[in-house]
Amino acid sequence: MNKLLEFAAANPYLVTGTALMLIAVIAFELRLRARSAFEVTVAEAIRMINNGATVVDVREATQFSAGHIVGAINTMPAELAKGEEGKIKKKRAVVVVCGTGGESIESARKLRSAGFDGAFSLGGGLDAWQRENQPLISPKRVKA
Repeated sequence: MNKLLEFAAANPYLVTGTALMLIAVIAFELRLRARSAFEVTVAEAIRMINNGATVVDVREATQFSAGHIVGAINTMPAELAKGEEGKIKKKRAVVVVCGTGGESIESARKLRSAGFDGAFSLGGGLDAWQRENQPLISPKRVKA
């Protein structure tokens, strides 16, 4: 034990740096575990949708109209925070979607705190959905 204290006293920058890295790794892991509790994969989302889950798309209206999951409801995260979630039923599973998964995780947390225990975020958002070659509803283009 004396040698350890001697080493720490002789190398304060090394010990401090190592301690900070350890704290950062632990914080990152805890954050990742907390986040994954609310996230579902594309396959899990499809299963939930097939079992009647409501899909809530929290992207801008222009992005939503460019392409969205079949049956999705478009609403902004601020509307969810204001309690305007009347479009969704509390007893139903909810899959919240955004472009990359960052915004939807926060929206799923807000829904959960409002009593929507079945609210989940699509991990990776619509980017992940498209990488898995899943269908999107998009406006038909008229050829001139």
